[in-house]
Amino acid sequence: MSTPIDAAAARLDPVTLAVLQGRLEQIADEMDATLYRSAFNPIIAEARDACHGLYHASTGDTLVQGSKGLPIFVGAMSFAVKAVIAKVAREGGLSPGDTFLFNDPYAGGTHLNDFRLVRPVFRGGELFCWLASVGHWLDIGGAVPGGYNPKATESFQEGVRIPPVKLIAAGEMRQDVLDILAANTRVPVSNWGDLNGQLNALDLGMRRLGALLDEYGEATIATAFDAFSDRAEALMRAAIHALPDGQYAFEDYLDNDGITETRLTIALDLRIEGDTMVLDFSRSAAAVQGPINIAEATTIAACYVALKHVFTDVPANAGCLRPIRFVVPDTTLLGAGAPRPMAGYTETILRLIGVIFGALAKADPARATAAPFGTINALSIAGHRKDGTRWVMFSFFGGGLGGNPESDGLSHANNPISTATIPPVEILEAAYPVVFTQWALRPDSAGAGTHRGGLGAIYEIETLTEADVFLLGERGTVPPFGTAGGSAAALNVFEWQTTEGMARPKLVSKVTDVHLSAGQRVRLQTPGGGGWGDPAGRDRARIRRDVRLGYVSAEAAARAYGMDGEA
Repeated sequence: MSTPIDAAAARLDPVTLAVLQGRLEQIADEMDATLYRSAFNPIIAEARDACHGLYHASTGDTLVQGSKGLPIFVGAMSFAVKAVIAKVAREGGLSPGDTFLFNDPYAGGTHLNDFRLVRPVFRGGELFCWLASVGHWLDIGGAVPGGYNPKATESFQEGVRIPPVKLIAAGEMRQDVLDILAANTRVPVSNWGDLNGQLNALDLGMRRLGALLDEYGEATIATAFDAFSDRAEALMRAAIHALPDGQYAFEDYLDNDGITETRLTIALDLRIEGDTMVLDFSRSAAAVQGPINIAEATTIAACYVALKHVFTDVPANAGCLRPIRFVVPDTTLLGAGAPRPMAGYTETILRLIGVIFGALAKADPARATAAPFGTINALSIAGHRKDGTRWVMFSFFGGGLGGNPESDGLSHANNPISTATIPPVEILEAAYPVVFTQWALRPDSAGAGTHRGGLGAIYEIETLTEADVFLLGERGTVPPFGTAGGSAAALNVFEWQTTEGMARPKLVSKVTDVHLSAGQRVRLQTPGGGGWGDPAGRDRARIRRDVRLGYVSAEAAARAYGMDGEA
């Protein structure tokens, strides 16, 4: 191992910093790839609902994030590491070879399905940094297979909640913790495979980081960490300073909380002062009975994702949040605590990201982007195979992104909370006793505009065994908004087959206890994205092309664009 260098030598030149940044990001990328290739659960293996990173030894701040992990986990994982740091400060006993495990959504988590593993990295007997892994496990108990219980009124109905505990103590696996995990899931083999994939990713990260530290020394890498954060702060301050000072308000809405039909407000007052920004969510709805509450850590993580979409050149580490102050009252559904249910956190953060887009569009119309489809449509289908074994299919689905000043929105895309991919139909059909009888773009689902939104999709699924169906979605009553004169997109629609025809949920986007016989189907029609700009400004040739390709019907083109007889 190289010897420490003095402060003068620690001033790294830009080339060395760039090399080290690439090397460190590669470590996180390799950790991601290791988990994706070894996980048993398609939501990790195919959809990539996971993340890895390096975190500061004393603060838990994000130091390095890979390019493949979910952006929503960047901020949230920092709070997870902080929770472990706080536990160690209270109880002591930290040793090389320890690994902590937990899924507590109120202590740096998101929802119960997301299991975090946090491991200390020691050098010369001193804590140097932390490595962490998070992955979405398929089932963690609770009233609903897959964990997305739209009727939950407390977290106990969503699944087992594990506070930070040592899974591995000084290199020795604790069988008692494994036994608890296995006893609290319908699919223990799947969760066991995902856990081992995460442990293997951490093992690889330890080897790669150790080799880098041997090559460059601890002082050099620590200096690089500081430089990365300082650069992210400087770039974010410059980006904020380029916006006009002022206060900009925006509101959007959630359909309901799964318990009552009351529409819920997500409101932002954004204030820009020089090179600083305040994101104040005080006017948002109060914490609710149903499972769409989120913790403050999740709110901050979602804000990071939204800002990263707008300020694309800012690096992914904690430095970019230094110029920003967050106001998230614990009385709102954005700052909720135990035991408020949080399974549907994805729906709330999508609306939160949208209001940030909307407020920033008022500050800088050139950055205006219409709303994306704004729901993951968390669909769980579960039953028993002919041999009696349990199966649980959970998946999320695509829709349209919003139009923007430069182009139409993407069709059948994923939401802006992540870089995850929609699980392929071939994988889902191979893993579960289901058949997709339709997987197609949804005509007339996009908001009209000079640049229209992207199209949503239609998914129709037939079950090959008896099965129970659960959906936790959104955008069933409040469509994705248009911007700069663009129109709203289509609403989300879910229905299922009965002996008397197709039925729809009373609460539109959320339902439990739907029972299907073998051969019956469910159908999901997802929203498109909102339109950007006055529809009258859209190029007529592009409208005719949309009609020819079936993206827009002749009737819809006549209504939205005045193309009656032209198309």
